[in-house]
Amino acid sequence: MMSLQLMTYLVVGATFALYIFIAIKARAATTGEFYVAGKGVHPVLNGMATGADWMSAASFISMAGLIAFKGYDASVFLMGWTGGYCLLAMLLAPYLRKYGKFTVPEFIGDRYYSNFARAVAVICLITASLTYVIGQMKGIGVAFSRFLELPYETGLFVGMAIVFIYAVLGGMKGITYTQIAQYCVLIFAYTVPAVFISLQLTGNPIPQLGLGSTMADGNGVFLLDKLDKVLVDLGFNEYTLQKGNTLNIFLYTLSLMIGTAGLPHVITRFFTVPKVKDARSSVGWSLVFIAILYTTAPAVGAMARLNLMETIQPTSGANAGQWLQYEERPQWFKNWEKTGLLKFEDKNGDGKIQYVGGNYLDPSGNKVENEMVKVDRDIMVLANPEIAKLPNWVIALVAAGGIAAALSTAAGLLLAISSAISHDILKGILIPSMTDKSELLAGRIAMAGAIAVAGYFGLHPPGFAAQVVALAFGLAASSIFPALMMGIFVKRVNNIGAVCGMLAGLGITLVYIFWFKGWFFIPGTEMAANTTANHFLGIAPEAFGAVGAMVNFAVAILVSSITPAPPEHIQHLVEDIRVPGTISR
Repeated sequence: MMSLQLMTYLVVGATFALYIFIAIKARAATTGEFYVAGKGVHPVLNGMATGADWMSAASFISMAGLIAFKGYDASVFLMGWTGGYCLLAMLLAPYLRKYGKFTVPEFIGDRYYSNFARAVAVICLITASLTYVIGQMKGIGVAFSRFLELPYETGLFVGMAIVFIYAVLGGMKGITYTQIAQYCVLIFAYTVPAVFISLQLTGNPIPQLGLGSTMADGNGVFLLDKLDKVLVDLGFNEYTLQKGNTLNIFLYTLSLMIGTAGLPHVITRFFTVPKVKDARSSVGWSLVFIAILYTTAPAVGAMARLNLMETIQPTSGANAGQWLQYEERPQWFKNWEKTGLLKFEDKNGDGKIQYVGGNYLDPSGNKVENEMVKVDRDIMVLANPEIAKLPNWVIALVAAGGIAAALSTAAGLLLAISSAISHDILKGILIPSMTDKSELLAGRIAMAGAIAVAGYFGLHPPGFAAQVVALAFGLAASSIFPALMMGIFVKRVNNIGAVCGMLAGLGITLVYIFWFKGWFFIPGTEMAANTTANHFLGIAPEAFGAVGAMVNFAVAILVSSITPAPPEHIQHLVEDIRVPGTISR
């Protein structure tokens, strides 16, 4: 039988060859093709490409891992990341497509009649996009380090090289058609193992239904009830119990929603369709394609956690109730130990793996320490097929899917950063006379630079992939989304108000993140990273983007009310954007 490593090399290599082939065939020849794929992408295909652009390493690799360990509280990702598309469909996509420019900062610069506003929008865009792409680089490194048995750093460099080839060559045109292929790879890779595992555990081949089904062993116990019992017996909290504070959960969900609607690489996708009507249609198709993965993720997370617990302390069979001997650990455990993403420490010297929560007491009433000192949440989706002993081809497929998810989103983000530098800063502000040929070259150079910077930060990511991505959403929510909303729906907001609002929203969110993430030292505030005790009203840094957005709205409206109104032609422009058939660009 073909080894897992060889199988993985073949499957991943075949997908890479496909991506590069598409990039060469769809090479961008003009700035229009480089930035918006010539505005000729069919809505259904654009919906599929948007799904791939959207379902990043955070969605494919990390989200189900967070659901596996956080349970109910991780529902914020499902609600926030899908709800944002409803906002996009109703409030932003059709109007921005109608205006018809290449980039989000270009719209902000025109609407607020200010190159300074455009430059501030570029700063906000690069800050959010660069933070987001760090999470993708983490996902690429994790997938490569395990399945191709390469060091994390080497895997990261390989991923950077692949993105460089098809993103720099093809621009938005190449990225779009590559993302369609990547969507097919990642969705197949995500759902096939889920079907197998759902069948194993519940006898139901549909994971979404398997999550609410009884166990396949015929004991009549529901899967979630069994998972709750296993976790409670081992000293963990119930899986289905809400553990976070309600205000934080609400703001976290809101931050992810408006962050989704404010992410430039997502918004730009709706500039690539032929007509305004197609933009709204594209959002609908995106939701359909995204829903396939997002409705599967809760089942994947719950089943992965149950499989992990059952591996270490079986609840049935000859070894029921006994801790697993370390020397008898399964092969998947050894494989992930090599990556450093799974670590065991025999604290009591008994040779057994005690994986327990903080409330666990042994039969004698003694507290037992947790000896699984590290279980990186980003490994759960990738390790799940191995834990469930699925065939090698399924495991290899999951590796290809995880890498496809990370690469597809990384490419979209890097293009957003590249276009902001080449089109908005160089062409739009510094060198207006730049030719299309020079702008295209500048865009490619900017993208190469963005890949290098993203790779550098990817070597030292500040958290789990989904955590880092959540911070990016907060930054987009606090800076770009309010400026776009007010630009479309509030005529009275002027350039001074918009700039002050963006800077205030972004500034307060960055300070809050840095303060509580512990990424820099402020004398007298020695706070450990991720400490919740001192959070303002219990609001996590990942959830603070919603507060930043409120600050942005408030500052922009207040400053605009005490400064001169926008020129008459700008107010007419705002009205025209919202009226069908009045602008054609």
